[in-house]
Amino acid sequence: MTRLTGRALRLTVFVGENHTWRRKPLYSEIVHRAHKAGLAGASVFRGIEGFGASSLIHTSRLLSLSEDLPVAVVIVDTEARVRTFLPELDELVSQGLVMLDDCEVIRYVGREKDGTRA
Repeated sequence: MTRLTGRALRLTVFVGENHTWRRKPLYSEIVHRAHKAGLAGASVFRGIEGFGASSLIHTSRLLSLSEDLPVAVVIVDTEARVRTFLPELDELVSQGLVMLDDCEVIRYVGREKDGTRA
């Protein structure tokens, strides 16, 4: 198993689950554009409760009427590659929050399905 490490930049985009871009979920459009841009990886996380600028609490609890739950799209790559991607977000995100964090990546590669080393 090989362990790769290095400095990276984490981009987190917070939007509502119901936000769209040309009738497609906004979070999905962000992920597909990140993939097309060749970024190292992107994941979408659905929140179970939260609030933003509107101060309305959105929750997944059974009796709640809210269905616009918070969604976080997390992208990690080198600082240069992430910053090059930011203009894409300027086009896509009309309301939401974008955070940039320095981070260190530890990536494990070379492990096969049965647990043996490659």
